[in-house]
Amino acid sequence: MSSAFLTDRYELTMLAASLRDGTAHRPSVFELFSRRLSGGRRFGVVAGTGRLLSLLRDFRFGEDELRYLRDNDVVDAEAIRYLEDYRFRGTIRGYREGELYFPGSPILTVEGTFADAVVLETLALSVLNHDSAVATAASRMSIAAGERPLAEMGSRRAAEHSAVAAARAAYIAGFGATSNLEAGRLWGIPTMGTAAHSWTLLHDSEEDAFRAQVDSLGTGTTLLVDTYDIRTGVETAIRVAGTGLGGVRIDSGDLPIVAAEVRAQLDELGATGTKITVTSDLDEYAIAALAASPVDAYGVGTSVVTGSGYPTASMVYKLVARKDAAGGWVAVAKASTDKGSKGGRKAAFRALEDGVAVAERVAVSDGFEEVDTPAEHPGARPLQVVLVQDGEIDSSWEGPAGTQAARAHHLTVREELPVRALALSKSDPAIPTEFVDAV
Repeated sequence: MSSAFLTDRYELTMLAASLRDGTAHRPSVFELFSRRLSGGRRFGVVAGTGRLLSLLRDFRFGEDELRYLRDNDVVDAEAIRYLEDYRFRGTIRGYREGELYFPGSPILTVEGTFADAVVLETLALSVLNHDSAVATAASRMSIAAGERPLAEMGSRRAAEHSAVAAARAAYIAGFGATSNLEAGRLWGIPTMGTAAHSWTLLHDSEEDAFRAQVDSLGTGTTLLVDTYDIRTGVETAIRVAGTGLGGVRIDSGDLPIVAAEVRAQLDELGATGTKITVTSDLDEYAIAALAASPVDAYGVGTSVVTGSGYPTASMVYKLVARKDAAGGWVAVAKASTDKGSKGGRKAAFRALEDGVAVAERVAVSDGFEEVDTPAEHPGARPLQVVLVQDGEIDSSWEGPAGTQAARAHHLTVREELPVRALALSKSDPAIPTEFVDAV
């Protein structure tokens, strides 16, 4: 299925106009970045890169797409001829998926002709804005949870395809499982889930429901004990499954108080190994408030799939360099007072002291070839990798393997954050972004 129409019309009208005036084939550099971190977060998490590359493979204009463009007079005949053979033939460099980012970080650099690169704007932004917002919220929740496992279970609070993407982004940022089967099938994410309240309500009694679930799934299952009275539910659960019951789930009430009461009751009944999972509209703040409670695991729904109140990462896609009519490179930038950008091709490095991040260092070059390498920035970690080279997509960033690599990378680089970055309150970014001239 083509992904070419996951875009805005004005990208194709710009393409058509540039073909008409002769600027379509000017070598250009576009950059995807965020001017600020949404919601006063102290860091952001890059997510969606693997999905974007998979969609880029299918960014082709087939007969159906071309017919629609013709029938609706979206672009002229010259543009139609160009799009018949369109495939991205440029180069894309960017931050590894799972990497941290800060204001001004050159998260994605797209190099090619203007016509090559301009049509990718909406696709890149829609994927990275959504997935990075979810991953940033998920990472904060993962930090708040500490060693306790997190499960993503928010599919019913998102559009069907967004739910799959959100499950992947949450997994990359530290969640251990998802309830979404499509995310499990596509990306190799562990799936989980047992029963909802309707299962208990279906049966003539709570005991009947518990017995049927244990018969089906074994005593290692987790029983939902708050459909009626929680204390009675716990007593019934242990009577049915025995003290070897895997777990109980609580989805209502004042969770710190209820969790303590349930833990005490389980211990009194001899079910000292039975774990407690809590759900019920959790976010990073509620998870942090449960840190001292006898909770073993968390299930998070609405908050994580909606970015915990900030469903977009506010990223933009801007032209930052191009060749002029004489063939020389020119740095270009939007100069609006509150929406200005910084022109020039960039190389990014994370400055570290004793293994702790102290700055996001972005070296800016007016030219194209003169880009800083790690040799010019000793003690700093280079942040960009090649994702697409001359139209050839590096498949290692895609699929389940790419998802696992992104998760591992995120958990590693998160260790570089200074302590102040782990706080949940709104504040300035944890480290400053320093723009320096390329050496």
